[in-house]
Amino acid sequence: MKQQKFSFTKRLNSFSYAYKGLKILLKEEHNSRIHFIAAITVVAASFFFKINLYEWIAVIFSIGFVIVLEIINSAIENIADFISPNKHEKIKRIKDLSAAAVLINALTALVIGLIIFIPKIFT
Repeated sequence: MKQQKFSFTKRLNSFSYAYKGLKILLKEEHNSRIHFIAAITVVAASFFFKINLYEWIAVIFSIGFVIVLEIINSAIENIADFISPNKHEKIKRIKDLSAAAVLINALTALVIGLIIFIPKIFT
């Protein structure tokens, strides 16, 4: 396969594709809206409670990881539906496992948030 030359225009176009993906995510994936609302709420709380640098790192990483897993889950579900539009037990298992990854990550982010914010709320 022949290697293509670097193109600044093509790199800029890749951002437009990613932006289109985020628009699809927010328009079509209802859970992603919940995650984004939660993220905005947590960022606002972080400013309100003046969390420290390490807490910000944990919050930002948690938010990013949940959103990234939601995107990956949505991509897996779309691929699965494309491959097998009809109900299929193996496809269901794949989709359930993908959803479980998001759930575990969201619960982990919740625990991180509780560890950071509960002491600040009760002091």
